Amino acid sequence: MKKSNLYMIVLAGTVAVIGVATLATKVEAADCAMPSCCGGSAQPMAMASNSALMEPVKSVYDHYLTVQADLANDTLKGVAENAGAIAKAVQGDDMKMLPAEVATQAETLAKASDLKAARAAFKPLSDSLIKYLADHNAKDAFTKVYCPMARASWLQKDGNVNNPYFGKAMSKCGEIQK
Repeated sequence: MKKSNLYMIVLAGTVAVIGVATLATKVEAADCAMPSCCGGSAQPMAMASNSALMEPVKSVYDHYLTVQADLANDTLKGVAENAGAIAKAVQGDDMKMLPAEVATQAETLAKASDLKAARAAFKPLSDSLIKYLADHNAKDAFTKVYCPMARASWLQKDGNVNNPYFGKAMSKCGEIQK
């Protein structure tokens, strides 16, 4: 039996039709990626974790990781540029995937004149990105670390603690939270 299917993609609450196809095979409910629509067994979390790091979120996350590494190395070199790129990416996102406060936080970080101010501005930016990624089930996309001395968390590429709040003085101070 031939069956026509309408394929749609949902991004940030917007539905777009990406194609119509006629298939010669029967589509089983278990093959469906959206269990609520037809009783399929696929997990929506897998879809969310893949889409959570789409552009511009991926760009924001990459710039954020560069800032984290710079602060951990006690340098402001590149911090303003990368923080500015975060703000620009969020502001230029027509789909408004990230909250506007991320751009404001990044702008504050970009204006920091010393390491102390940059580290203070890095905290709320970290909190916002951690919340965004957690809310979008992207837990496999990052490593979350918490420093009890700074009373702050951050994201980093791997499980080797590299503290942006205390830099080289206490580079390994932190607990992996993943």
